[in-house]
Amino acid sequence: MSEDPVTAVILAAGEGRRLQPLTNRRPKPMIPVANRPLLEHVVEAVAAAGIERIVLVVGYRQERIRNHFGDGDDWGVTIEYVEQSTQLGTGHAVLHAESAIDDDFLVLNGDRIVDPSLVSRVCDRVRDGAAPAMAVTTVEHPREYGVVTSDGDGRVTRIEEKPEGPVDTNRINAGVYGFSPGIFDAIRETHVTGELTLTATLNEIATDRGVTAVPYDGRWLDVSNLWDLLTVNAGLIDEGDESQRGDPALGDSVSTAADVALAGNIRVGANVTIGGSTAIGSNATIEANAVIENAVIFPDAVIGAGAVVRDAVVAGNARIGPNTTIAGGAAEMVVGDAVHRDIELSGVVGDNASIGGGATLTEGAVVGDGVQADAGVVIDGRITADAVVRRG
Repeated sequence: MSEDPVTAVILAAGEGRRLQPLTNRRPKPMIPVANRPLLEHVVEAVAAAGIERIVLVVGYRQERIRNHFGDGDDWGVTIEYVEQSTQLGTGHAVLHAESAIDDDFLVLNGDRIVDPSLVSRVCDRVRDGAAPAMAVTTVEHPREYGVVTSDGDGRVTRIEEKPEGPVDTNRINAGVYGFSPGIFDAIRETHVTGELTLTATLNEIATDRGVTAVPYDGRWLDVSNLWDLLTVNAGLIDEGDESQRGDPALGDSVSTAADVALAGNIRVGANVTIGGSTAIGSNATIEANAVIENAVIFPDAVIGAGAVVRDAVVAGNARIGPNTTIAGGAAEMVVGDAVHRDIELSGVVGDNASIGGGATLTEGAVVGDGVQADAGVVIDGRITADAVVRRG
């Protein structure tokens, strides 16, 4: 087995429209979970696997990524950047890394969190000459991803993206790949019209000679929709990573569950209750008697006195007024043409929004950036950015 260094290419150029309004001011990979950007968890997994060189493919709001990661020294790696100015698919993104690659390499998604052990295993398969290789895992709802069909030898023979009909397997593409430089020509050869997707190229290769499957049953955390943030946040906090915890200023009689992530420089008033699966970002303020549970609170947000925030995401510099209620509970949300029922997301409040005191957000409410809502209003459904919501 060759011990030559392997580069990791991480795809981080996408906008993440399904995560609006949270992606209006930041690229999807920079959305915080457990008080750190999604992409940081990916970079750390790559570094922990012993890979020392990372190429980040960036595009939308790329300055947020460049400013955060710099040259990678803080993570013990060397980070280089290539720009994908127009997002035309995963294959198109990989092609943009061609100038930075001269040997075998890995590709990972910048918004999908896996264990370092998987990165190491795919890396080993590439060094063994088994490229192209693709990680395969199992999920409860495979139709939401690329469903994988394999032969008796465990080689991938087909990937079907988000099939509409019934599926007979729960095995999916886990989004970690190992390639030789030959993949670049293969991508170009399989492009006809529209987006250049890795799936189309891999299907051509799978039909011809098969793609090496790397089975994986470890941590696999994916953020595709707004409600996934709560699931991923809870999963990361539950691991008990002490680096997620800061040194907050807590008021008197504050009740804090064990599974929380509190950043430094936050202010928590008296008699506040912080329930499980909650992350509170830096410089946030939680005023007296507030209740927060299963929530992601971005930096600089303010939760007013007596407010109740459950199963919710509150973005940067947003303000939730005193005695406002985001009560929690199962919601129904429409994304594109699909209706998602019984999801765990009571409300989302965008950056710089302000919700007046005594307001109520009903299950599944999404408040856009900069919205100004009067005291006592009831907010239902989606409110567009910068709207003014009046009582009555």
